[in-house]
Amino acid sequence: MAIYQNAQFLTQGNDNAFNLDRKPGEQVPHSGIYRCMGCGREIVAEESRQFPPQNHHQHTSTQGQIRWRLIVYADHKVK
Repeated sequence: MAIYQNAQFLTQGNDNAFNLDRKPGEQVPHSGIYRCMGCGREIVAEESRQFPPQNHHQHTSTQGQIRWRLIVYADHKVK
């Protein structure tokens, strides 16, 4: 689970991007922290790069397919 120290640097959002699962090797749509919904592993992924390949880590049959879901979006706008 992602951990933070200062809540002042985070804003809660409800964009649909937080509801979509992504496959290994797919292009990353938004920079941020992604969680594997099968095993809970988290990664940092950069926009326009690719998610790790299928062999990045292994799952048991009960964990199902590797699927990455955005949990923290890195906002690039200067405020």
